[in-house]
Amino acid sequence: MSDKQTVAEPAEAAGDAGTAEGVEAVESTETTKDESDAAQAAEATPESGSDAGDDPATRLTALEAELEQARREAEEQQEQLLRTRADMDNLRKRTARDLENAHKFSLERFAMELLPVRDSLELGLDAANADGADVTKLREGSELTLKMLTTALEKSGIVEVVPEGEKFNPDLHQAMATQPSSEVDPGQVMTVYQKGYTLNDRLLRPALVIVSAAPPSPPADAEGA
Repeated sequence: MSDKQTVAEPAEAAGDAGTAEGVEAVESTETTKDESDAAQAAEATPESGSDAGDDPATRLTALEAELEQARREAEEQQEQLLRTRADMDNLRKRTARDLENAHKFSLERFAMELLPVRDSLELGLDAANADGADVTKLREGSELTLKMLTTALEKSGIVEVVPEGEKFNPDLHQAMATQPSSEVDPGQVMTVYQKGYTLNDRLLRPALVIVSAAPPSPPADAEGA
């Protein structure tokens, strides 16, 4: 029994020695790893310190660049605003000038159309005042002048309203009186006292008319007879 125990003890001692060697190897590996990590950290630390030292200046440069860019954009916006204000002011002045000219010269075209009519009237008066004036020629001249005037009015959108024989229209006609009639239906324009006129389909002056009415009913005694 003691021999077996003696043999076992060296084996256990050998096992303990192997275990101790394994532990020492693991501890050595961990120590080496820690030393490597520490070395890497030590190498990175100066760089971080260098970056930290350069960061304020770099940041300041970047901020100055951004400020300069913002200043240029603000100047461009200000210049564009001034140009827009100037354009709007010019447009306002031009619009006011055009409106003033429109008020002053809106009748220029119509006036040009009336000038020949005036010339014709003056020629007619001269002919009428001359010795031995020909009535026929005076009438023809007057008819020509009236035609010229009608053409000038129509070019400006002024159209005659002559509703004789038409149905009475209160939008264009003004009834002066009614006249009973058995020849036409009630509500028809029988006579035009004065022509009416429209300007571009808008009433300038209504036509003065006489409107037909239904004839009076015969007396009851006459019907019985």
